[in-house]
Amino acid sequence: MGWQAFLISLEVTSVATVLVVIVGTAAGLLLARVHFPGIQVVEAILMLPLVLPPTVVGYYLLRFLGNGGPVQRIFGINIVFTWGAAVFASAVVALPLMVQAARSAIRSVDPLLENAARTLGSSEPGVFFRVTLPLARRVLIAGAILSAARALGEFGATLMVAANIPGRTQTLPLFIYDAVNKQQYGVVNLVVGLLTGLGLVAFIIIGRLDPGYRR
Repeated sequence: MGWQAFLISLEVTSVATVLVVIVGTAAGLLLARVHFPGIQVVEAILMLPLVLPPTVVGYYLLRFLGNGGPVQRIFGINIVFTWGAAVFASAVVALPLMVQAARSAIRSVDPLLENAARTLGSSEPGVFFRVTLPLARRVLIAGAILSAARALGEFGATLMVAANIPGRTQTLPLFIYDAVNKQQYGVVNLVVGLLTGLGLVAFIIIGRLDPGYRR
């Protein structure tokens, strides 16, 4: 059934989700609690992967990660067509979903509760981990699951920056693409059924964690 592709997808999705949760929660906190000139521009940039064609996102990533790009100039490495590029692509396309969830979750927390913790001597990290995070955790978990599902299904940008190398960068969506071209419809049906089932489970869990998502 393409077990190598399954394992690569699992690894890529796991690492990408960790990155997305950390960066997305921090960005959501910034957008929800800090007001500064240009905040709408920052928010628009973070949301862009939701509306841009995958080929456009992939092109930007190629310029960013590839020869002559910022990553190569600063760190001296080129991760295009590697496992790391697949992780980066999956994280970029999933990030807006986590940012939206984190911003919504943190905005729903009553600032009076956070201020009360501050008056009792809590530091800003203490306020976040003791007050904000526990109150927002259900929506944050829902956002993390939705982001993981999006990362698992990423195809276009991954194909452009990581290629489709069996055993190295070929994830399940890329495996499906190859199998369809080879007319291996039996295995395609199995993998498509697996991804569809995982998607349904993800949405059921999200609905239980965040009842407002269904409205």
